[in-house]
Amino acid sequence: MNTMLRIIVLVSAALIGAATAQAEITIGIDLPLTGPAAGLGIPCKNGLVFWPDSIAGEKLKLIILDDGSDPSQATRNARRFISEDKVDLMMGSAGTVPALAMAAIAAEGETVQLAESPIELAPGKDAWTFRLPQSTAVMAEGIVEHMKKNGVKTFAFIGYSDAYGESWLKDMTRIANEAGIKLTTAERFARPDTSVTAQAIKAVASNPDAIVLVASGSGAAMPHLAVVDRGYKGKIYQTHSAASNDLIRLGGKSVEGAFVISGLAVMPEGLADGHPSKKLAVDFVQKYEAKFGPGTRNQFAAHTYDALLVLQRVIPEALKKGKPGTKEFRAALRDALENAGEIPVTQGVFRYTAKDHFGLNSHARMMLTIANGNWKVVTP
Repeated sequence: MNTMLRIIVLVSAALIGAATAQAEITIGIDLPLTGPAAGLGIPCKNGLVFWPDSIAGEKLKLIILDDGSDPSQATRNARRFISEDKVDLMMGSAGTVPALAMAAIAAEGETVQLAESPIELAPGKDAWTFRLPQSTAVMAEGIVEHMKKNGVKTFAFIGYSDAYGESWLKDMTRIANEAGIKLTTAERFARPDTSVTAQAIKAVASNPDAIVLVASGSGAAMPHLAVVDRGYKGKIYQTHSAASNDLIRLGGKSVEGAFVISGLAVMPEGLADGHPSKKLAVDFVQKYEAKFGPGTRNQFAAHTYDALLVLQRVIPEALKKGKPGTKEFRAALRDALENAGEIPVTQGVFRYTAKDHFGLNSHARMMLTIANGNWKVVTP
């Protein structure tokens, strides 16, 4: 082979290799694998075990970074994903404040973010952010619905002093007011706090019919124990971020009888046979518990699995308009999400639109209670 022919062959091989690399779909995944929100991030990472190596014939490249439950680190991770890794989309964070930080970078970099936290963004600020969990409004409606049926007229609030807590306080107060249910007091605490005794004393002293606790993962047990230790005998509600076995394990007998508004993947067996998520959710929890052990099912891992189901629907459509690694492909992913129609997943049926980047409705929730150390469906 003469020198010129050898050069042509080498250049051709290089171009083929570059084209192959470009066709690889790169996903940057930011999760709180350490810090206060690790109880959410680790199950989310576990859900990746069930992802395939490719979608629509294109190889997947997953880059997983820990944000340490810190929004500053989440910002750095997101910037790296876009500027260095040239990702086609981002996932995360499971922590609300880190997810909010990522949303700003997603918009700036015109890159889709699949948030694993129900973050609230101002109108026009979520053009590139789509949520995997149910919105706080959808879940607050479920709590208020249960309150109305059970004669609750007043409630106290104890929740995080961050974006997640603020979102719940806003939606819960608004929806409860519309139902004629009044807030007696709103008490706040920081995620790293080791005691909420003062907040519990004030909440119980306001003599409410119910107390709504807004915390996540293992941290949800602390305020629950505090109000029970203060002698509170009324109804206690927890949010979907508390719907894990950590609440039962750490709360013990004190959480018996509590009500937890939850996604569907915690007790999918309680769904009606005709529910479009039942088979998907039951199959997922069976696979998850076979891998990680009995009783390990949780909705956080399910969010990651649902992301796969969503991507399997939209990536083939996006590939018709652009190749991975290009601006056209990233824009096509966003357009495909907004126009995919109904996408059944373990937690409900997504129907994202240009005006709704949450996509889930009341059929994506269920009310659970804790009875004899196990979950029991109250309202499927």
